[in-house]
Amino acid sequence: MITFVDLIDYFGTFAFAISGIRLASHKEFDVFGAFIVGMATAVGGGTVRDVMLHQSPFWMTQWSYFLVGFLALLLYVSFRHLFVKIDLTIFLFDTIGLGLFTVVGFQKTIDAGFQHWVAILMGMLTGAAGGVIRDVLLNEIPIIFRSEIYAMACFTGGIVFSVCLLLGLPNWVAQVLCGSVVIVIRLLAVRNHWQLPTLHKDD
Repeated sequence: MITFVDLIDYFGTFAFAISGIRLASHKEFDVFGAFIVGMATAVGGGTVRDVMLHQSPFWMTQWSYFLVGFLALLLYVSFRHLFVKIDLTIFLFDTIGLGLFTVVGFQKTIDAGFQHWVAILMGMLTGAAGGVIRDVLLNEIPIIFRSEIYAMACFTGGIVFSVCLLLGLPNWVAQVLCGSVVIVIRLLAVRNHWQLPTLHKDD
C-alpha cells in the first residue's frame, strides 16, 4: 500500500527530476544525458541517506522511481517550449523537491530507529545532496556552497518536524509543517535576498 510518505517521495522525485532535466537541456545535453542528470538529482540525496543508514538504496528495490523520472522527461520534452519560457521553472521545482525530500529523509530516519538529531541531518542531506550531484554533473558550483539559503532551509524544516513530534502532534501535521517551512523559507530567501555570511580571502 502506498503511504503518504511514499506519495511525497514520488512528487519530490518528479520535481527534482524536472529541475535536473531543465538544467541539462540548458547545457544542451542529449535526451539520455538529461535523463541521467534528472535521475541523479532525484535519487542522489536519498541514495546517500540510505547508504549512511545501512539500507539498500530505495530505487534499487522499487523500479517505479525510474518510471517517475521517465514521465518527467516525457513531460519536459512534450512541453519544452513552455518550460523554457517560464524562467521560474527550475527554481520552483527545485524548491518543491527540497521541501518534500526533507520530509522523506526525516521520516525514514525516524522509522529506522535513529534519534531526532540524526533525522534532522538526514532530512537536510536528502533534500540538498541531489542538487549537489546535479551541479557537479553540470560543472557548476554546488548551490549549498554559495551564500544562498538552501541547506539551512532543510535544517530548519527538520527542527520543526522534531518539535512537532515532541509536542505529540500527528505525524501528517509534522510532515506538512516541515515541508511547508522549507519551501516558504527558500521562497522568502530568494525573494528578499537572504544570504549567509560569505568568507573572503585576505587581500
